[in-house]
Amino acid sequence: MFKGKTAFITGASRGIGKAIAMRLAAEGANIVVAAKTTEPHPKLKGTIFTAADELEKAGGQALPVVVDIRSEETVLQAIDDTIAKFGGIDILINNASAINLSQTEQLQMKRFDLMHSINVRGTFMVSKYCIPHLRKSTNPHILTLSPPLQLKPEWFGAYLGYTISKFGMSMTVLGLAEELKKDNIAVNALWPQTTIATAAVRNLLGGEDMIQASRHPSIMADAAYEILSRPSDTCSGNFFIDEDVLKETGVDDFDHYAVNPSKTLMKDLFVE
Repeated sequence: MFKGKTAFITGASRGIGKAIAMRLAAEGANIVVAAKTTEPHPKLKGTIFTAADELEKAGGQALPVVVDIRSEETVLQAIDDTIAKFGGIDILINNASAINLSQTEQLQMKRFDLMHSINVRGTFMVSKYCIPHLRKSTNPHILTLSPPLQLKPEWFGAYLGYTISKFGMSMTVLGLAEELKKDNIAVNALWPQTTIATAAVRNLLGGEDMIQASRHPSIMADAAYEILSRPSDTCSGNFFIDEDVLKETGVDDFDHYAVNPSKTLMKDLFVE
């Protein structure tokens, strides 16, 4: 199903973005690794080039491109490079995101601006420039990693700056799903039921203890695979939770996704 299809994935050099990329590459997909990291970082494993190597070993074709999704110039260049190499775009994964859980008085405005320029503006802009190419695909999908739209005061009161930015991403899903209905471009959101073992969780949220109470990124990759396999004209405007997607396909044992099956899993933010 994905052989020869092209997926443009922001933030695909590591974490959930890379896991989704690997899942699609194993099916023969072309993967555009659209991220900033070109040099190894002491706390963050992987670059666009190491990710591309792994994707090609997994069975896909890969194009590493340096993209800062705050920069219109780099986004446009990356899309041009994608079309030149692969001829089109079938899937867009809006994965790149910034997080800061400070409360209002403690949140520096530069951190607020960073989250909103990446999470909201970046998601909007990359989607905007991919749409003309997605229209030409036989089964076009936009999948954004953002939470279900639930305007519950507790989420806003806990970390207002971050919550606004993530729900802003979800609002792009709601709006684009309606706007692009006539084009049969599927636009959906995917969010994890539990915390996922990523560098952000380890370095910014809770360290190794939270990693032990998390699931591997592979659960998000498997859920994304199922969503992207569906016909774009009948699957749009949904706010999916990874566990629910897989339960629908018959999965009833999730222990293999757990980093440590003996630990009680930590629910992710914005999950009821």
